[in-house]
Amino acid sequence: MDLKQLNAFIAVAELRSFSAAATKIGLSQPSLSRLLKQLETDMGVMLVDRYHRPLHLTEAGTFFYDKISTILTEVDTVVGMTQRLSAPSSALNIGFVPSILYGLLPEIIARLKQSNPEIDVNLKDISSYQQMDALKSGDIDIGFGRFAHQDPWIQQILLRHERYVVALPKAHPLANVREQRLIDLANNRLILYHQTHLPVSTMPETVSSTGTPKTLGQNKKNNTSHHQASTVEQITEPLLYLFAQYGISPFMTTTVSDLQVALGLVAAGEGITLVPASLKTVRTEQISYQRLIHENVTSPIYLHTLKDFVHPHIPDLLRATYHVYEQRGITYRRLKFESQR
Repeated sequence: MDLKQLNAFIAVAELRSFSAAATKIGLSQPSLSRLLKQLETDMGVMLVDRYHRPLHLTEAGTFFYDKISTILTEVDTVVGMTQRLSAPSSALNIGFVPSILYGLLPEIIARLKQSNPEIDVNLKDISSYQQMDALKSGDIDIGFGRFAHQDPWIQQILLRHERYVVALPKAHPLANVREQRLIDLANNRLILYHQTHLPVSTMPETVSSTGTPKTLGQNKKNNTSHHQASTVEQITEPLLYLFAQYGISPFMTTTVSDLQVALGLVAAGEGITLVPASLKTVRTEQISYQRLIHENVTSPIYLHTLKDFVHPHIPDLLRATYHVYEQRGITYRRLKFESQR
């Protein structure tokens, strides 16, 4: 069994055609057929049912494909990481989610270039979820995201928590209320925009509508609280999760493709939304941004990179980030990636 045989099988399994698979991997059809036959002979198992059109996998072939495709993806990742380790690029490719760009990222990049003029920085707009694959493929070296991820190839550090603010149309009855509560917003249409959802909660907490936390252990005698906690665990949409923590369900929701569309709808009077405080300078002619009284209604900012390969300029990026935080008086905890220590 070798990689050529495995790649031949993967191509046939995905395309369900010997001719298409041969074209994809640059072999003649007879050569591909021989590789696949040799693999089946070595394993003593028939992987492809050749007597149906289009071709389909046997039960054993389906099982083998599910397992081996994951392994081959990891092999490709290791090869790419090894190549980058032996000859690291002088450029630093940074992925970011759009909400980060409205915050301190431009200032951080300016500080980085000021202290390290030789660094060539490339910025790429990419969602938190997509950053994981982009790191493995080498498309980016580091990513600024809003969500924690569990991935054996990735390490991440929490930079800080950013408070959410409520975005309301200028004509909204609550547009001039300086201290907002989620319970008072529940009768509005909530516009949802996150492409990435939260992982299933493992440490649920319920809080009262006034903002007082109540741990589950304090509610053992209250069946309603147990039901509420169970419901919170099942909600993965970030904004709905914030409301659910307070036992609140918005009257109506609309889901859109991204944050800019959400703010466009708010400006048009079609609903309200919650955004990180760094976006409160967007569309200020049509939108009123007001503070939420709930201190735990925040959006985290994470940095992600590979566990086994930290680009040589990432420590410089972290120093620039912390320098900007200190200048702005932002509370943070200074951390490093593991391989920096």
